[in-house]
Amino acid sequence: MNILQVEHLNKQYPGFRLDDVSFSVEEGSIMGFIGRNGAGKTTTIKSILNLVHADGGSVRFLGSDLWANETACRKQIGLVLGMFSYYPRKKLSTIADVTRRFYADWDEDLYQQLLRRFSLDPEKKINELSQGMRVKFSLALALSHDARLLILDEPTSGLDPVSRDELLDIFRTIIEDGAHSILFSTHIISDLEKCADYITYIKGGKILCSTDAESFKDAYRLVSGEAEQLERYRKQLVGYRAHAFGFTGLMPRDDAARATDLKIAPADMESIMIYTEKEDGHESAAE
Repeated sequence: MNILQVEHLNKQYPGFRLDDVSFSVEEGSIMGFIGRNGAGKTTTIKSILNLVHADGGSVRFLGSDLWANETACRKQIGLVLGMFSYYPRKKLSTIADVTRRFYADWDEDLYQQLLRRFSLDPEKKINELSQGMRVKFSLALALSHDARLLILDEPTSGLDPVSRDELLDIFRTIIEDGAHSILFSTHIISDLEKCADYITYIKGGKILCSTDAESFKDAYRLVSGEAEQLERYRKQLVGYRAHAFGFTGLMPRDDAARATDLKIAPADMESIMIYTEKEDGHESAAE
């Protein structure tokens, strides 16, 4: 069952348009939402949550119209931002006291368990926490009111590799019961390699693809060849980088299977995004 269904979402700004965005998030899964800065990730999230008014489209949460039943649906959705925006001089206990008043199904026992699990001291102030601990506190608040869907907007941005890896382990644990799901917006593609079940890729306000992570990677191959081979394969290349000894690039899987004179390797998510985002389709190492 889909916990979140986004259909034909549109939003027009001067100089930018969110154009017919559609994708879904399954229960018990992590959906990686990728795209370069300015591609429309945050605008999509804000439109889903009705933080900005979409010009068209629909959003369903557990089968219900999210916008028509916003209060009830939002109680089951947790938003976790990488740039933690709570009052920096307030204690964690004070923020929790305020937060629990908004949720009739707040689980105090679970909240205390999460504080212990994340090694969070409720008497500390927000400005005394590291960025990683701030994200953990935000997760603790979201999970304590039984948020079935966590929407994470760049939650690991600015964290060191050890802290990021620890949070990714937490994300995987959260969805193990099959009832919770995560929509994980990030430009740190290596994080998604470790935890994402599905990938939705947005470019210039449009969804390029939305599929499972393995199919996303398997659709392409990394290729390399000599300079004289470049002209022969230029049209098949999604993007490429020319250098003194030849070229490297990205090619659809079926085209790569026919290019028997090129060196072929599996594609990773980061390479797919890098080569897809080359605006003119190529880049020279000398440029």
